[in-house]
Amino acid sequence: MSTDTSTRIPEAALKQARDAVGTGPIPARTALRKILGVGWQTATDIHDRLTSEREQHQSERKRGLRAAMARVQARGPRPRHLRLPSRPRLAPAPEPATMPTLAPTPVEPETVQKIKVADPVPAAPTPVRTWPVLGLILPAFVAIWSGWVDLGRLTGFGVVRPFPGIPGADRIQINTAITLPVGLETYAAFALYVWLSGRIHGRALTFARWSAIGSLALGAAGQVAYHLMVAAGWTSAPWWITTIVSCIPVAVLGMGAALAHLVRSPA
Repeated sequence: MSTDTSTRIPEAALKQARDAVGTGPIPARTALRKILGVGWQTATDIHDRLTSEREQHQSERKRGLRAAMARVQARGPRPRHLRLPSRPRLAPAPEPATMPTLAPTPVEPETVQKIKVADPVPAAPTPVRTWPVLGLILPAFVAIWSGWVDLGRLTGFGVVRPFPGIPGADRIQINTAITLPVGLETYAAFALYVWLSGRIHGRALTFARWSAIGSLALGAAGQVAYHLMVAAGWTSAPWWITTIVSCIPVAVLGMGAALAHLVRSPA
């Protein structure tokens, strides 16, 4: 004997359950107890009632769909009347408009600006080390100094008192033979520097070139004459060698003053 559960379900609780579920899934019995605040048996009855109503609704919907499909199939497809579009009336073509003749606009050639690119700055060259020259100066200085001093002795240069009659200074003595290497060789080195420095032009460069060559040639000739006389055992130089050697200090003074004037001249 079956028991009708519709009499045991409160209508208010059933309506509240229907509103809470709607078309969504039916909650479990435990969730229904918490939502509705009812006992276990009431929640079970409500769950069964909602499940049966959902199944009944779905079965009715399926029957309605099958009936509608059967009616459509029994009626057959409806004929479709095609409407042909009416042919539009074409408007007469407008007369072509006369285009005005435009004079050609002269196009000025584009001016290309030349961008002057700066030349790359060359890397500074590594300076050549000149300290090995110091090793050459000492032996050359000894040979040249001794040769000129002894040549001065053979040509009449010797010890003199340059300050006679001056109290206290009249005892100073100087060997004038040292003026030969100091004057001539110093001027030759200075003229050679002016010639090869690259900073002097014009008459100063020409004068420095030829005077440097002449000074070096005269110095070499003096060394040759001295060694020849010493090798021959001469105790005094011939008169013409004495004349040339005696003029060396005066010539060095003139050439040095002239070269200094040309170097400082603005021309």
